[in-house]
Amino acid sequence: MKKIMLCELNVSEGRDEGKIDEIASALAGTPGITVIEVNSDKDHNRSVFSWIGTPEDVLTGAQNAARKAVELIDMSLHHGSHPRMGAVDVAPFIPIRGVSKDEALEIARGFGKFLGGLGGTGVPVYYYEDAATRPERQNLVDIRKGQYEALPEKMKDPAWEPDEGPFQFVPKSGATVTGVRFPLIAYNVNLRTDDLGVGKEIAKKMRYSSGGLRYCRAIALMLEERNMVQVSMNLTNFEKTPIPVVFDLVKSLADSYGVGIAEAELVGPLPLAAIEEVVRHCLRVRAFTVEQIVETHLLG
Repeated sequence: MKKIMLCELNVSEGRDEGKIDEIASALAGTPGITVIEVNSDKDHNRSVFSWIGTPEDVLTGAQNAARKAVELIDMSLHHGSHPRMGAVDVAPFIPIRGVSKDEALEIARGFGKFLGGLGGTGVPVYYYEDAATRPERQNLVDIRKGQYEALPEKMKDPAWEPDEGPFQFVPKSGATVTGVRFPLIAYNVNLRTDDLGVGKEIAKKMRYSSGGLRYCRAIALMLEERNMVQVSMNLTNFEKTPIPVVFDLVKSLADSYGVGIAEAELVGPLPLAAIEEVVRHCLRVRAFTVEQIVETHLLG
């Protein structure tokens, strides 16, 4: 059985199509990988590049894309609504088939070492989730607190010495977080309102850290180009916090504020298993499994 890994590289550029295309070309030129999606958002000023392949090929793709992103993106000029701290902001490696946790960790740390030594100064790199070297670095939100603007002070504090790369503020590239994690679903719901306060209240009630759903992280963002508010969420365990449960709670909370739902969006790929609960819930199909989808039997 061929080993398959997924990488979802997040870079801090979602507006300059020329730069996005150059990064995409650097990635697509990697032999042995399949690029699933390039998702760019101008309000977030962020792009997510998703691809699969063998662990070794996925690592090479990450190196190629990151090298180009660090070359092109200047964080000192970056502005966007999404939290960020680096040109290559976060690079999760996700085992999909036949890849052990130890193998995945080796790939993530290989990427960290590469980025830490890239160019003349290198990029400060922090390991998170299953690759975390300290308990306080397991959560991306904790590492990214204060964002890019907090890095000059963080780099004076011994507690923030990076796992790889220079222990200094690098204005152009910022810092990067990388590691190994369970498949995460990036799920956003756009509200028919320009009241960011309403979005913040809904996000607060959604996220686990303030009493919401166990495997939901949520923030509210203003989508300036569309004049609406987005509840941007990461579902860190879709089996225990399914998409339909998340949508229903957002809708119920929005209704309580007299706000409608404009639309929802998925950023990046999602596991086929995540669709099971959508069909069961929305179509009331009691015993549905993905094995009932014809195309699943064509997968090698």
